[in-house]
Amino acid sequence: MSFINSVISWFLKKRISQINRFKTRPVEVQEKTLRDLVRTACDTEWGLKHDYAGIDCYDAYRDRVPLQDYDDIKPYINRLLRGEQKLLWPGEIQWFAKSSGTTGDRSKFIPVSREALSDCHYKAGKDVMSIYCSNNPHSKVFDGKGLIMGGSHKVSEFNNRAFFGDLSAVLLQNAPFYGEFFRTPERSLALLDNWEEKLDKVAHATYNQNVTSISGVPSWNLVLLKRILEITGRNNILEVWPNLELLIHGGVSFAPYRSQFEKIIPGQGMHYLETYNASEGFFGIQDQPEANEMLLMLDYGIFYEFIPMDQYNQKGDHAIPLADVQTGVNYAMVISTNTGLWRYLIGDTVRFTSLRPYRIKISGRTRNFINAFGEEVIVDNTDNALQAASNLTGAVICEYTAAPIYLDDKQSAAHQYIIEFEKEPDDIERFAGELDQQMKVLNSDYEAKRSADLLLKKPKITGVPKGTFFNWMKSRGRIGGQNKVPRLYNDRKYADDILSFIKKQSSG
Repeated sequence: MSFINSVISWFLKKRISQINRFKTRPVEVQEKTLRDLVRTACDTEWGLKHDYAGIDCYDAYRDRVPLQDYDDIKPYINRLLRGEQKLLWPGEIQWFAKSSGTTGDRSKFIPVSREALSDCHYKAGKDVMSIYCSNNPHSKVFDGKGLIMGGSHKVSEFNNRAFFGDLSAVLLQNAPFYGEFFRTPERSLALLDNWEEKLDKVAHATYNQNVTSISGVPSWNLVLLKRILEITGRNNILEVWPNLELLIHGGVSFAPYRSQFEKIIPGQGMHYLETYNASEGFFGIQDQPEANEMLLMLDYGIFYEFIPMDQYNQKGDHAIPLADVQTGVNYAMVISTNTGLWRYLIGDTVRFTSLRPYRIKISGRTRNFINAFGEEVIVDNTDNALQAASNLTGAVICEYTAAPIYLDDKQSAAHQYIIEFEKEPDDIERFAGELDQQMKVLNSDYEAKRSADLLLKKPKITGVPKGTFFNWMKSRGRIGGQNKVPRLYNDRKYADDILSFIKKQSSG
């Protein structure tokens, strides 16, 4: 291990004692976080409106501050974009993370404060490496460079005091200078706006470097790695980067992509580490190498609340604090942050796998589910069922989306899976049967609706040509790191659009 690798690893490991503190005293840390947030924002327009000065406990906070989504805070965001200050958070807000969201708007603009940069996003980046080095004391990850596939939108101006871009672009633009020594590609390439041009230029600029780690959304990293193999003529990525040891992934479930990465990066020395970060904040890090769960990070200036999904659309405020959550329950996550998001519904759902310490799995989105017939299917169900069906039938899946098929005179009710296979199953009917069986095991509501074929029939599998999802996303202006294929939807909006796209492609 080189001297510089040893020094950086030692420095990062010192953070582990602080992480252990919030693992053992989580409620105390969260209570302090709420007090600090409320006190800091007392004199903002929002704080004055909701009498933050009079808030002395969680119950008072919940009573005075309503739950919010993006549409609720959009008037404040628009004023911030015009240059007004001290609205949601004290201090000047100059930066906004552009995110494709689930609201009626094509894009959301999430304010990013200096505190959010330093105490959340950058702190989390260091924690990822702290946890990795603690779990892998002989790592040589800092002997080389980390390849970071950023977003597809460079930093742009609203005015001379307000700038926006994908979160990764905002982070790169504000990163300390010494970060350039440890990552690749160089900043101007990472901030290229045209995603296809960026893929090609990044591939050419990095294949001859000593890359030891990769970070980003799995789907887009796969596209990059395949392009590098095309350029170099090599059989696998370890022939290009022999010292590669770590892939840091997040944004979507890794399950559908794992087998593809294991094929393209063979060998036993590769480590995969999941993170849970978004434009609104950084929330979780996989702290146990083999566990399919993440430690909820509690000292990033974020206060958490959770709404049981069976009460999500009911009238009233059903949010509960961290101290009251239970394992195995599907919760919508609510955050209050050091960038001025107050009781904000981020749109994600999680399940707790452990309460000592608090560990979570992302289970889906509040709008990404299928419940057309009372089956209450979530992304966590379909990801795991598809992976099991693939393992049993020799299939490898690139991308997929699923939607209900509604009962009418011409067809029975069912779920349709539109799948782009890297490797098709040996028997597509067996694949559908195994998928159906796994779904019954994972979801009792689905099993009940499938009983005796009375309501739901066996899933319908529609295979599509390779490249379909990439080209469809491109046609919608949705390629790049922040954009993901919608896995589930409770109507046929996306499914019919994809099928219509394929038809136009084939007829053209």
